[in-house]
Amino acid sequence: MPERVIATLPALALIERLKETHGSALMFYQSHGCCDGSAPMCYLEGELTPGKYDLQLGTIGGCPFYISESQYQYWKNSQLIIGVTQGSGATFSLEGPEGVCFTTGSRLWTNSELEALNHRDPDPSPERALP
Repeated sequence: MPERVIATLPALALIERLKETHGSALMFYQSHGCCDGSAPMCYLEGELTPGKYDLQLGTIGGCPFYISESQYQYWKNSQLIIGVTQGSGATFSLEGPEGVCFTTGSRLWTNSELEALNHRDPDPSPERALP
């Protein structure tokens, strides 16, 4: 089954560096707020608690990746591709001091991928676990 979120090799290398610096318990959240636009944000696990309207889209570099349900509705027909670029990005994200920032790109699903996904929604956050 295709993954709903993937990371480029440079992004995976940055995730590994961040794990070495901060520990392996990291998480990502696809921002949609006023301060950081739509940048993917990297946090220490527990620094940001996924809410009842957040979904775990998948994992990148072994780290959970969350998105709000409303953002998911915009992106559900696409695979998110997390990359990295030079420059200062999100001030709240762990990679900020590295002089780089994570970015979000996307590509539309092919018909066969859509069939494989069968319009399955991603896993809900722990707060939204179904009985």
